[in-house]
Amino acid sequence: MHLTLSAARDLSAAPEPPGGIAGWAAGLVEAFGGPGAGAAIALENVFPPLPSEVILPLTGFAASQGVLSIASALFWTTLGSVVGAVVLYGIGAVFGRERMHAWWAKLPLVKASDLVRTEEWFARHGTKAILLGRMVPVFRSLISVPAGVERMPLPVFVTLTTAGSLVWNTVLVMAGYWLGDQWDVVGAYVGVVSKIVLALAAVALVGYVATRIRGRNRERP
Repeated sequence: MHLTLSAARDLSAAPEPPGGIAGWAAGLVEAFGGPGAGAAIALENVFPPLPSEVILPLTGFAASQGVLSIASALFWTTLGSVVGAVVLYGIGAVFGRERMHAWWAKLPLVKASDLVRTEEWFARHGTKAILLGRMVPVFRSLISVPAGVERMPLPVFVTLTTAGSLVWNTVLVMAGYWLGDQWDVVGAYVGVVSKIVLALAAVALVGYVATRIRGRNRERP
């Protein structure tokens, strides 16, 4: 469905510059409706720098303007999420376990046993990691790669990805729908959460490296 004239004016008046991510996403929704929103989210999954916290609330705002229905917005954005996740799953599957171990062996400050323990952890908790990981900023895309490396059964992966993506998409699309032309507020809050997640990951990485360095120092004669 194409945008009505009034809806087009409303979307173009959104707080994001017309040439920005919001303008690009609005153009896809204007041209293709629900499938356009789905394509934008599929690309967001493959290229995480594209922010779902902008695309999804804007899609909800478009739904509030009558550009598409809520059902269409949720269906197509969830389908896009699954398609993008399957692409990353495929990359992990092609990379494979043997290449992962060969690459891991070349990294400094790591041990083969670390990767083995990670694989064992994923074998025990992979289903929860995929389901919940789809609702965590930043990691919602990356979690698909280890699922492919570990060859999680594809039907299980798709089911968990669909469920987790539907929850995430529903929250952000409905927030944009209810907030109307203030949809950009959603991105501000999710952006704060993303920064917190990245900060925690950075702290964990620094702690891991420091532990490895201390361990190597103790092993020296």
